[in-house]
Amino acid sequence: MLMTSFKSSKEAVATNPSFFSKDWTFQHYIDIFNPDIFPYLAYFKNSLIVALTAALLSVVIGIFRAYALSKLKFIGKTTINASFYTVYMLSGILLVVPLFKIISGLGLYDTKTALIITMIVQTLPTSIFMLKSYFDTIPEDLEEAAMIDGLNRVQIIFYIIIPLAISGIISVFVYSFMVAWNDYLFASIFLSDSANFTLPIGLNTLFSTPDYIWGRMMAASLITALPVVGMYAISEHFIKGNLTEG
Repeated sequence: MLMTSFKSSKEAVATNPSFFSKDWTFQHYIDIFNPDIFPYLAYFKNSLIVALTAALLSVVIGIFRAYALSKLKFIGKTTINASFYTVYMLSGILLVVPLFKIISGLGLYDTKTALIITMIVQTLPTSIFMLKSYFDTIPEDLEEAAMIDGLNRVQIIFYIIIPLAISGIISVFVYSFMVAWNDYLFASIFLSDSANFTLPIGLNTLFSTPDYIWGRMMAASLITALPVVGMYAISEHFIKGNLTEG
């Protein structure tokens, strides 16, 4: 992918291709940032809005639900915990029809809000399950001591649970971001206006044209992968640092 992005169009489809380009060019990278050729920045902005919003909401909602399932006692808790295992047996395609009816009924079809909702639905069960696993490792003695000092449940979450589980929370955020950033299935169904396209749908338009240019496609695909790789590298460093300090 990297080598092809620097090759000329003729060299990329040569009968006897070489690994290293004989005629290096940056034209493909220039082209994808040219809105008259390919509106990459518009697609990037849409993907960033959807992925960040969905990941943030998934983490925020997941923290409170995971805390309830981990630390509180109520009727049906065991059944709810067990139900999360069934999520891994279901394919995302099974959610398409019910979500389409809900989104259409709310008048949100062909909006970024529709995609954000579907991404939250897609990532929230796993986020809750992962966060609950982290919260389960936090001793209840800490909560009891905090309650004696006058803290309520909400304060305990913000002052004790979140700081102690920050590594897990970051992991869940990165997971949710990656799912939303790479989503093609739901974006292709709930988005029809090119102004709302995210990167996976936008990149597909490069592959759909009869005169597609391999170098341009590889350049766009490579840049699209960089935010996820960068976020993973930063989060991994942060998580290792917290584990070392702990």
